[in-house]
Amino acid sequence: MNRNFKKVRILIVEDEILIAQDIANRLIAINYEIVGIAAFAERALQLIETNKDIDIILIDIILRGNVDGIELARTINEMYNIPFIFLTSHADSSMVERAKNVKPYAYILKPFNDLQVSIALELALVNYSNNAPSEEILKKRAFSEKENQVLQIKDSLFLKKDNHFERVLIKEILFLKADSNYCTIVTKAERFLYSMVLKKIETHLPTHQFIRVHRSYVVNVNSVNGFEGNRLFIGENKIPVSKLHRNEVFKLFHTI
Repeated sequence: MNRNFKKVRILIVEDEILIAQDIANRLIAINYEIVGIAAFAERALQLIETNKDIDIILIDIILRGNVDGIELARTINEMYNIPFIFLTSHADSSMVERAKNVKPYAYILKPFNDLQVSIALELALVNYSNNAPSEEILKKRAFSEKENQVLQIKDSLFLKKDNHFERVLIKEILFLKADSNYCTIVTKAERFLYSMVLKKIETHLPTHQFIRVHRSYVVNVNSVNGFEGNRLFIGENKIPVSKLHRNEVFKLFHTI
């Protein structure tokens, strides 16, 4: 089936190959995509250069070679603007201060389990979306993996599906439908259900592309392929247009 979303793509920078492979296997099992595994900072930068759509990087603070994980993170901040998570089993004060200075978006303490990896990834994406690096590198934070999250990062929404995020291009979203305190985000091949009001999700969408047509519907104007009476056609879906929004909506479609 032709899917209109992509898996979140992750680069792992870890010089202990067994640990790196364990992390990769855990992430693949919950439907993330591994771009590659790098044992050295230099190799990590090569992979970043050849993979322009990396979404997040896991970096071990202690790496073999002349460049450690903190210096690698500094380069990533300066040149690539990709969120990263620190992996570490070390907690001495000087290292913590150095790590804080490069503003990671989350951390994973070794040894770890599946839940810790999943929550750290979600926390990092949330912090990056909110432009809020993690303030406390090695202090545990309360965070519920069941919490609803709709994240806008660049040209995509990161939407929660079965305890992981999937990257959905904003332009590929057809419409959103409200049902009481629930909202369904509809794409050509998938539906994402949130226990969140439509208005809250609407704030993440570009106003020039998405328009409210009914108290229960927001549509992508570029996905509309016809209209008749008080209804818009989006594929096989018939979307009602309310009296409140009728003039604004049909004026737009007569204009474009």
